[in-house]
Amino acid sequence: MLTGLHEKKPTQLWLGLLAGVAFGFLLQKGGVTKYDVIIGQLLLEDHTVVRVMLSAVVVGAIGVHALKSMGLAELHPKPGSVGTSLIGGLIFGVGFAVLGYCPGTVAGAVARGSMDALLGGVVGLLVGAGTLAALYPRLARGVMTLGDFGDVTLPRLLKVNEWVVVLPASSLIVLILWVLHGVGV
Repeated sequence: MLTGLHEKKPTQLWLGLLAGVAFGFLLQKGGVTKYDVIIGQLLLEDHTVVRVMLSAVVVGAIGVHALKSMGLAELHPKPGSVGTSLIGGLIFGVGFAVLGYCPGTVAGAVARGSMDALLGGVVGLLVGAGTLAALYPRLARGVMTLGDFGDVTLPRLLKVNEWVVVLPASSLIVLILWVLHGVGV
């Protein structure tokens, strides 16, 4: 059903825009586009961000695998490596540490009118993307190839059906969310 969407590039763009607006709206409603909430998370004083993200992981994991199980979607995991994770983590971490926003929350903060997110965040995203693009040819032949682990997934690694991983992991996350709610953080 959804595979027919591959032929319709303009429809894909509109659906991407609508999904992005919905994502930003939900980030805003969840309160995670506020600088104070993000800094509170980094200081381990406010767990709003982790609760929103864990909730998204559960909904996304179950939703994506349900669509896959019904034959409505296919998953195409991208290959990875320790090197690509280090480079991505470094760029993400520096931006997060300096500004206090991640790419998703910076977009939501810009949408609600935050000037620090607009000036620091958008400029930082552009500088980070430009730096990666400029250095990519060298990185792709060097550090990004270190520790290549291909397109492995946990179910493939364990040689089990995806639901054997998705359901227990989702249940564990729900338990963590319940504990976080119970302790009032």
